[in-house]
Amino acid sequence: MNGLSSKRSMKAGLPPGSLVHIGERRTDSVKITVFEYGEDHCDEFVNEDLETIASPKSESAVRWIKVEGIHNVDTMAKIGEIFDIHPLTIEDILNTDQRPKMEDFDNYTFIVAKIICRLDDEVITEQLSIILRPSLVISFHETQSDIFVPLTERIRGKGRIRKMGADYLAYGLLDAVVDNYFLLLEEIGEKIGALEEEITATPGKTTMQSIHDTRRELVQLRRAVWPLRDVMNMLALGETPLVSESTKLYFKDVYDHAVQSADTVEIYRETMTEMLTVYLTSVSNRLNEVMKILTVITTIFMPLTLIAGIYGMNFEHMPELHWAWGYPLVLLLMVAISLSMLRFFRKKRWI
Repeated sequence: MNGLSSKRSMKAGLPPGSLVHIGERRTDSVKITVFEYGEDHCDEFVNEDLETIASPKSESAVRWIKVEGIHNVDTMAKIGEIFDIHPLTIEDILNTDQRPKMEDFDNYTFIVAKIICRLDDEVITEQLSIILRPSLVISFHETQSDIFVPLTERIRGKGRIRKMGADYLAYGLLDAVVDNYFLLLEEIGEKIGALEEEITATPGKTTMQSIHDTRRELVQLRRAVWPLRDVMNMLALGETPLVSESTKLYFKDVYDHAVQSADTVEIYRETMTEMLTVYLTSVSNRLNEVMKILTVITTIFMPLTLIAGIYGMNFEHMPELHWAWGYPLVLLLMVAISLSMLRFFRKKRWI
């Protein structure tokens, strides 16, 4: 039983809202970064006391509270208490096996997305949870991800994000997630191109493993992209009052990108299915060629074996045994039979 299944079994029978971390066990400390910015200023605080980040330094500022590390249940429970987050939401944040979704509560909107990236030649999936409120975004990350570095740099600079509200910040987070899908899809596309050449040229034992690895990566992407596409559509249609009319256009753009990435995933999945069929057909054809050669060799040697078997019986009254030219004549007979059979096979185009 893996760690995820083990953690799930711990929740069996517990009441709703029970806080149990379901995901990879981590020992590093939780890092909390607070960005408080407006058009003319940007302040950044790291690992301050939870009580001090509850109130903004400026009433007109947009705040982004970035929580990196959700494995500490006590810290998560305290954050939920300070910011009046429903226990069911905290429970979903701690459960890293959540499906991408959007839920509206009385005082905030809860969004779940999946970050997919490559680490040491392995595709890993991490959960991003977002609490959206007026002038406040709280994001929960399993680890410290690099995909949001450009977003933080734009906040430190004087770009459009400094003039927009918290809903635009939520858009920026989700846009970074979807853009990262395209990076992985480009890598998979290059890998598929190399596999196509390998299959047509020299398919080997590693080819099948590469096909299965690529199919598994596409399954991970599909599980992340398809539900997120629906979430982006809901945000673009304004199904939450926390998204302004001006920001809906940006969510519509992310929705279009999510649809495009979902279509690309489906095309690649169909390509991999066809590629697997081509690989199996290629291997089968190679096996048929080998079997054909072995069958031809066996067929040629069958009459030769019969002749050798007859003259190997060593009966006393075998007149050919006393012929001076018996041995070379039998050898010539064997050669003649072999050549005749080869000529017959070529005439039938069997070889």
